[in-house]
Amino acid sequence: MADSDLDLVRGTLDLLILKTLTRGPLHGLAVTRWIEQTTQQELQIEEGALYPALHRMAEKGWLDAEWGYTDRNRKAKFYRLTAAGRKQLASQLSRWSRYTRVVGLVIAAPALDR
Repeated sequence: MADSDLDLVRGTLDLLILKTLTRGPLHGLAVTRWIEQTTQQELQIEEGALYPALHRMAEKGWLDAEWGYTDRNRKAKFYRLTAAGRKQLASQLSRWSRYTRVVGLVIAAPALDR
């Protein structure tokens, strides 16, 4: 990520990619652009992180990939969620929800006056 105070928690990139691909098949650059637009440029995914993650998730069976052409008629690999990817997304969303809830409890706890 470039020029951002936010760092991705380990494993969060997978969640972001899986969620992005619920929109339908996308090539890597389109995944990156959607995440950046949705986060109002707060998260910027580096190619060096994105493509290894896409390949790893394809190897795990969470994504299928096939070659196609972009809107600009460039050849690109398009990724889409598999049934296993949807199951993994549901699992990660559940974990993320629990994580943010318990971290929120700690942050909201009142400080002791000493």
